[in-house]
Amino acid sequence: MASPVQQLPPGWAAEWDATNQRYLFIEQASGRAQWEHPMQAPGAPMDPRSASVSPPPAGAVHHAKRRQYAAGQTQAYYGGDSIGPDPGYSAAAAPQPQAQLQQPGAPQQLFTPGLAGENQFAAQQAGGQPSYFPPPQQEYPGYAQQPQQQQQPGANQLADQFGQMNMGMQGGQKPFQLYTTNLLTSPPDPRELYRPPPEVRLPPGASITQSPYAQADASYQRSTLNAIPTTHSLLNKSKIPLALILTPYRSLKEGDEPVPVVADTVIARCRRCRTYINPYVTFIDGGNRWRCCVCGMSNELPQLFDWDAVRNQPGDRWARAELNHAVVEFVAPTEYMVRPPQPAVYVFLIDVSHSAVQSGMVATATRTILENLDRIPNEDQRTKVAIIAFDVSLYFFSMIPGSADSSMLVVSDVDDVFLPKPTDLLVNLHESRAALEQLLGRINDMFQDNHIIGSALGPALQAGFKLMSPIGGEIVVLSSSLPSVGAGALKNREDPKALGTSKESQLLQAASPFYKTFAIECSRAQVSVTMFLFSAAYQDVATLACLPHYTSGQTYFYPAFNASRTEDAVKFAHEFGEVLAMPIMLEAIMRVRASKGLRMASFHGNFFVRSTDLLAMPAVPHDQSYAVEVQIEDNITAPFVVFQTAVLHTTCFGERRIRVVTTALPTTNNLSEVFASADQVALATLLANKAVERSLTHKLEDSRDALFNKMVEILTSYKSSMTAAGAGASAQLAICDNMKMLPVLVLGLLKNVGIRQSAQIPPDLRAYAQALLTTLPSQRLIPYIYPNFYSLHNMPPECGTMGEHGIIMPPSLPLTSERLERHGLFLIEDGQTMFLWVGRDSVPQLIVDVFNLPNYETLRGGKTTLSLLDNPFSQRINAIVEKTREMRRGPYYQQLYVVKEDGEPPLRLWALSCLIQDRADVLPSYQQFISQLKDKVNGAGSY
Repeated sequence: MASPVQQLPPGWAAEWDATNQRYLFIEQASGRAQWEHPMQAPGAPMDPRSASVSPPPAGAVHHAKRRQYAAGQTQAYYGGDSIGPDPGYSAAAAPQPQAQLQQPGAPQQLFTPGLAGENQFAAQQAGGQPSYFPPPQQEYPGYAQQPQQQQQPGANQLADQFGQMNMGMQGGQKPFQLYTTNLLTSPPDPRELYRPPPEVRLPPGASITQSPYAQADASYQRSTLNAIPTTHSLLNKSKIPLALILTPYRSLKEGDEPVPVVADTVIARCRRCRTYINPYVTFIDGGNRWRCCVCGMSNELPQLFDWDAVRNQPGDRWARAELNHAVVEFVAPTEYMVRPPQPAVYVFLIDVSHSAVQSGMVATATRTILENLDRIPNEDQRTKVAIIAFDVSLYFFSMIPGSADSSMLVVSDVDDVFLPKPTDLLVNLHESRAALEQLLGRINDMFQDNHIIGSALGPALQAGFKLMSPIGGEIVVLSSSLPSVGAGALKNREDPKALGTSKESQLLQAASPFYKTFAIECSRAQVSVTMFLFSAAYQDVATLACLPHYTSGQTYFYPAFNASRTEDAVKFAHEFGEVLAMPIMLEAIMRVRASKGLRMASFHGNFFVRSTDLLAMPAVPHDQSYAVEVQIEDNITAPFVVFQTAVLHTTCFGERRIRVVTTALPTTNNLSEVFASADQVALATLLANKAVERSLTHKLEDSRDALFNKMVEILTSYKSSMTAAGAGASAQLAICDNMKMLPVLVLGLLKNVGIRQSAQIPPDLRAYAQALLTTLPSQRLIPYIYPNFYSLHNMPPECGTMGEHGIIMPPSLPLTSERLERHGLFLIEDGQTMFLWVGRDSVPQLIVDVFNLPNYETLRGGKTTLSLLDNPFSQRINAIVEKTREMRRGPYYQQLYVVKEDGEPPLRLWALSCLIQDRADVLPSYQQFISQLKDKVNGAGSY
């Protein structure tokens, strides 16, 4: 806004009164002085902004750039030495000299409108402040008005007016604009899911630097609400759960900013709450101390904080990474270590029973390990490797360093597992490289004629654990059959009669306590387990997935794997290779801290909760997601809150580090802003985790009911609080614009293999789907519950060609079979699988160009590898398929199925089940689902 000096009528002058921190206006002709701006009518309440303008630049004190920072230079954001705003600014227009007198010798205070007193605006409104403001200027974004929009009268309009008057946001930042959508008339638009989350509107001056990286990217940490309610009752009224979705160890794609590393081991932490210094703290006492943004504690700054250890000279603190970046990694000093950093250790347990060898799993696995030996993290040449093969016996391999020879040692007593040799079983990858290469080339031939059926997986796990428990690391299990011998032996409990009934959820729970008990032992010894499962028959994925679940590993499942099908071998080799090459975080522990009044209530994901809020993760893979529910325990008075996730870990190259991810979010006491700040993608990720957990603790049906009821609660709350209908019946089904895709995401969850009501889904497939629902990061989870659907035969000419940001993708279509055409070619993909749907009336030229076949009749459905043909259309289709495989984070490789419109019914139904807006079996279409929600919201469904 323009300064009052520039707005004065002729004959008036303005002088800054330092004592009262405001302008005094003097009529030059008479010498009369007044506080009110001469443009205003006498006695009219004064515009608060003209009373709270910064002093003239001439009055500002400029300090030399030195280590010593002028007292109050950074306090000016908050005023005084307190964490709250200066009480002198929470007055109405009348001057209150006593309240505004400064301490003797105190520095001249700057005022930032964004951090005005807590209830200042409300007090001014009560004092008769007119609701029409003069047009604001850009200098004060906190008061910028949003364009007015025509709204229906009633509570809806009232909420918006409060938003316009800025009574909601505590810090005076730009309010959220709430737009209401009628779900009955606005069909889902897939493009909405790829928009960024609602903007985080922090008060001006919340961050001590202007760095664009001061807020954590949503792919590392995102909240279900980007404006935090100040009270538990306000959060409860909205019915939106408050939670954080974390992916602290996110992989870097091309163009991503690398995480900055603070290598000087100078780590500033709060003495009380142990929060790490970040862009949202405040410097006080001339820059020698800092105030914690989480608990408000005043802390000493480490002496070397302003020292540049590389150049060995004084450094610029404002250039330090931890003050400019919300995601940062500290190299930890020795006090963060219980023992020296461990090397990376990999123990491969390879099933060599008859089915494993015949399916080609053993040959593919050993060849993949051999091809990826150079990719296994081994920068410091400390990485250790062991290989144990098993059927109903255990086969150890002794490799002598420096030699190319290896010998096999057989242990057939699986009831009392022991290591047949104290050394040379777990070997240094660099020193024993020759022996390891020789062995990997021979294992498949050794067991080529093995006719033994059975699996001693439990004893093999115990042997692997004995081998590596003094150090820790990762056990990689490759298993092709149900464990049948020794500890952890399982029975085939698949019961087709139980499917689709209330007993089905029992099949998704662990059948044997061995796996959970063993997993917790592993967690204590810093051992993680990753499972690759291949069985064509029942394998009890639900029980085996316990191991990765409690040890922060991951489960990969290849039903009916057969390496003679190229597509199967390529998928497994790609995913296994990516897992081997992945730089993992070792011996990690994670804790999430939050501002006063907030508490971490429950945790979802693959880890073991060691104490109330300490998560133990022996080896953290890239791109694994976690959800943390947050409770509001006390009323929040601060203008913004801070969430900080810290992961103490050892890198693969033997360095102890702490990865810190910080997110700051504004607070609000306005319900409309709570709704307007909701992040539908984060909400869907949380609901997926909660739905899976509920299906295991209760029943699958309870899980589905809870999802439906949560959607009804949110819609009911929105209708009663934000629309004119209030508690009465309404012809509309209203929701805010930023949540309009939530109902279709919930429908996608209800139709997902992990949750869906069906008597046809094998328990293994369901258990694997549930493992994906709880570990996939949002970027992969959203297509998994709301797939992408493209029309390829009539896509725009630029699609499939190289654009500014890589291959240009076709526009996404709504997920309904109404969009399928009999002469068309369509791609449906859910992040795990791709379907190329070919219409029965496709012209022969299309079949020739894509498949190099003469006509539709000669085309066969099923898994396929598309050939790259010498024509532009084939090249564009191949480019789109490749881009789909590469565009998301994670090791997954999507297989491609050709689906003919009149082809095999199971394959057709599988592809069509991705079109979640259609009716399928007993599950409703999107329109029916919306109608059910409307009836329930209006009360018709409650009788």
